[in-house]
Amino acid sequence: MVFKKLLGALGVGGPSIETILRDSNVRPGGIVSGDIHLIGGEREADILGINVALVTRVEVESGDSEYSQNEKYAKAHLSGRFQLQPGVRHSFPFQLEVPWETPLTHMYGQPLRGTTVGVATELEVARAVDATDLDPIAVHPLPAQERVLAAFSNLGFQFRNADCEKGRIYGVNQLLPFYQEIEFYPGARYSGSFKQLEVTFVSNPASTEVVLELDKRTVFGEGHDTFLRFTVPNQGFENTDWEQHLDGLLQQAGRKRGWF
Repeated sequence: MVFKKLLGALGVGGPSIETILRDSNVRPGGIVSGDIHLIGGEREADILGINVALVTRVEVESGDSEYSQNEKYAKAHLSGRFQLQPGVRHSFPFQLEVPWETPLTHMYGQPLRGTTVGVATELEVARAVDATDLDPIAVHPLPAQERVLAAFSNLGFQFRNADCEKGRIYGVNQLLPFYQEIEFYPGARYSGSFKQLEVTFVSNPASTEVVLELDKRTVFGEGHDTFLRFTVPNQGFENTDWEQHLDGLLQQAGRKRGWF
């Protein structure tokens, strides 16, 4: 599938950018590629640079407040300064390596509500406001991630929401400055034990670290969160019964804390 958008970058008569993605579907660790076509406007323009990057919306906690912002990563510089003549067209092919920790935008073959990832094309022009064009991409799970998510579904967990949080997870070798949380309502087997489950994937070329956060609420409304962690190999994960493995982890954690 190809996304195609024309950006009138600098108002009437200004230059414009057309970004064409060769394939908008990708997995973590893959490549997103395309071509950027810069078209001169009605007058000469002093182009300072053209850049592309991946962009994800993340939540930031600051003291007692919280806000969201765009986080750019996997950046690539395509061009330095040059003079763009009226009506002249320049093309810039690009490839962006999609980091292994890139958040998912799709799960169970459906869009994942709460998370977006896009390719941002930035045009820097002298004496003008920079213009940015954003083209969404679909980030699908790695096969190992897909198998773990299927196991949660088979255990009765239902998707609630997803978001990305600015920060790092303690004890995890994390490269990006944010992480994704995929939230589930527990299945009937666990519904009396914890309120919700948050799943975070931190992947690398060899394996995927899975971090689980179990949200336990008492009758007084106080939170008692429990964290679990395990590793899934990106190759050979088929040899494990993940439904049994996950159920064992959750049952063990619940018995230790007197939930069951």
